[in-house]
Amino acid sequence: MALAQDERLALAFRSLTGLSVGDAFGDQFFLLPNRGLPAASAVPPGPWNWSDDTEMACSVMAVLNQYGRIDQDALAASFADHMDVGRRYGVGALELLTRIRRGDHWQRASRELFDGGGSYGNGAAMRVAPLGAHFADGLDRAAAEAVLSAEITHANPEGVAGAVAVAVAAAHVASRRGEPVEPAEVIETALERTTMGEYVRKGMHRSLRLLDRSPEEAARELGNGSRISAQDTVPYALWAAATRLTDYEAAVRACPLVGGDMDTTAAIVGGIVGAHLPADAVPASWLETREPLPDWLGL
Repeated sequence: MALAQDERLALAFRSLTGLSVGDAFGDQFFLLPNRGLPAASAVPPGPWNWSDDTEMACSVMAVLNQYGRIDQDALAASFADHMDVGRRYGVGALELLTRIRRGDHWQRASRELFDGGGSYGNGAAMRVAPLGAHFADGLDRAAAEAVLSAEITHANPEGVAGAVAVAVAAAHVASRRGEPVEPAEVIETALERTTMGEYVRKGMHRSLRLLDRSPEEAARELGNGSRISAQDTVPYALWAAATRLTDYEAAVRACPLVGGDMDTTAAIVGGIVGAHLPADAVPASWLETREPLPDWLGL
């Protein structure tokens, strides 16, 4: 059944909460004095500030709230207007958003990144789970809107593929909220609609053979985001979310356990799992420790 707009926004906000807490949790492990991998029960001291992952996800949420869809020009403007360099944006994103602020059109600027190859980074994937939850009643629509959201910053097919895979996974598990969902089903559903991105797709196929492995074993095969690319980030994040879909804390903890781009993998995982579970699935103490979301979000 088609969702009403208030239902869409409630699901998207649930996902955004999971994303932002995961982002803030994972980000703290970069700041600990001991840079070794954390114990399974480690909880960093607060407060937990979030990174560019949450900043950009809030822009996605704000545009969906205003338009009910992705308006690319509006989203590009929001990304640029709310860019805070203190949130540790990647080099490509900083260059792109600075150009947009100066008046360049996002389409030209995105295509010219990285000597004309476009970005295949994980930035489009890290912010898109709330969009998937918003379109939980239509997986094809979720995939199409994810493409629109990704194209602003990622002209490379791998970067777009990462966003589509995460959005479709979030849409699917949101549509099955309150029901059991097999891990393979989550990944296979995302694969069906991720029609671009050869290397992202290969990683997702590999992840299906690793569903009974430990996080460390899976990360050795799939990557942990240390290359900041969609192809070495999204397959592991989908694996972690799919195999721990009923336990938000366990899912998010599987990210710092393997190192790499810990805030981004935890943001993706938290956004997907948050779309599936009840609003109280995020530990209350973690939510209280997370920095508040920005006032400009306006929800």
